[in-house]
Amino acid sequence: MAFIEQDLNKLNLNPFEMIGGSWMLITAGTEDSFNSMTASWGGMGFLWNKNVVFTFIRPERYTYEFTEKNELFSISFFEERYRQQLYIMGNASGRDIDKVAECRFTPVFHQGCPYYKEASLVLICRKIYFDDLKKENMARLGKTIYSNNMGIHRMYIGEVLKTLKKESG
Repeated sequence: MAFIEQDLNKLNLNPFEMIGGSWMLITAGTEDSFNSMTASWGGMGFLWNKNVVFTFIRPERYTYEFTEKNELFSISFFEERYRQQLYIMGNASGRDIDKVAECRFTPVFHQGCPYYKEASLVLICRKIYFDDLKKENMARLGKTIYSNNMGIHRMYIGEVLKTLKKESG
């Protein structure tokens, strides 16, 4: 099945379920080198007169390096039958294993931006803002979420340039 471009404003989406419940895959890089990670933190909205997504990546994550170096990234959503593959993408490091081969995903590219043929919905995004979250600006959450020695997440805001939906049938 092929992807067809959709008007994001005409899709009936529930970002709370899509991101927090079903999870999403963040992928950044080039055709020569890229990495993906599963995420359940993020959102969609309207900012600076643009349709945007926002997501969060810790500096320890391999995908962080690719998101830092590249202007484009993709946000992909999958059917429930891919839950195990999304678990692997979120728990294994692309530094240690070939997660794409392990999950039997098929990478495809839009203007060099990677995503996967198995996804049901893909948002191609251009990074328009990023900033590190600051523990001192967090209410009570900072003490519980960041109680370990892991780095604090960087927030990325991406303008949605293209919405690709898998054709039904």
